[in-house]
Amino acid sequence: MGTLFESIKQSLGEAIQHQSGEKIATVEHQMVPLDVKSIRARTGLSQQSFAARFGVSLGTLRHWERGDRQPHGPARVLMRVIDANPSAVLEALK
Repeated sequence: MGTLFESIKQSLGEAIQHQSGEKIATVEHQMVPLDVKSIRARTGLSQQSFAARFGVSLGTLRHWERGDRQPHGPARVLMRVIDANPSAVLEALK
């Protein structure tokens, strides 16, 4: 358990250093915003149809399209897959 504690202690120290602006060896991952409106448009589906087909609430879809929010986790992955090949995803869901 000593090794786990040391790892957590080191990580916490690095987080504090990073937060205070010190230069340390960190990797930051920036999520590129998705244009959900254009992704939906490529499917040819209305907002209602798209939301129903992919199991997303209509309100959530509207927030994504306005840019108020961004999809995260599995929803983000689904949007990226739809963006890459909308016809294949629609065919798979028939």
